[in-house]
Amino acid sequence: MMSKHMILRFLLLLFTLSAGNAGLQGQTNDLGGWYMYFGNFRFQNSQVGAHGEVQYRNHNLIGDMQQLLLRTSVQYHLKASKSTFSLGYGHIISQSEGEPNNTFSESRIYQEAVLRQSVGRFRILHRYRFEQRFIEDRDFRTRFRYALFVNIPINKSSMEKGAVYLALYDEIFLNGGVKATGRIFDRNRAYAALGYKIGKDLAIQAGFMQRGIPDNNKGQLQLSVIQNFNL
Repeated sequence: MMSKHMILRFLLLLFTLSAGNAGLQGQTNDLGGWYMYFGNFRFQNSQVGAHGEVQYRNHNLIGDMQQLLLRTSVQYHLKASKSTFSLGYGHIISQSEGEPNNTFSESRIYQEAVLRQSVGRFRILHRYRFEQRFIEDRDFRTRFRYALFVNIPINKSSMEKGAVYLALYDEIFLNGGVKATGRIFDRNRAYAALGYKIGKDLAIQAGFMQRGIPDNNKGQLQLSVIQNFNL
């Protein structure tokens, strides 16, 4: 079982490695910071649920806002399988690094399918998302996203209260066409974190994400709170 001291050492090592990685990139000035809250709502005796999230993203660790992202969706959970289908909306306010801010906004509609499976101690999730993007002063765009998430409990056999776990994911983004963007490939995100289940329905994560887009790679420190509500 991992002690609190071991967890703190792991987080310090993770932060040190991520800062060093960002410094080696030579393409961006600072390690970015993303601070996120995810809430999932399930209604008793119903297959219908909802999701809401707030993400505050910075070009640096804090103080130079990159994006404020607000996203919500209505979900339908299939009884026969561990699958969820969602229809959602996001509103994003973006700013350029440094000054001037060049603030602009985006409204985003998306459809999503999530498939879950367990292989031994591995908790695996496949997420498929299709987005329709309405960006201020830009042409209409679409984007396809696929993400593979893997959670691995370390000190317990399942994702239960008190579990320390390793969280991994990789997500690829593909533009719906080249007319508006000039390329099909948009970006890739690779992520590793350490998580802790405070309770059955509450978890926190601290990790590092490497974001790769053509001619620009950047490291992001990420702190997340994930909460489930049964209404």
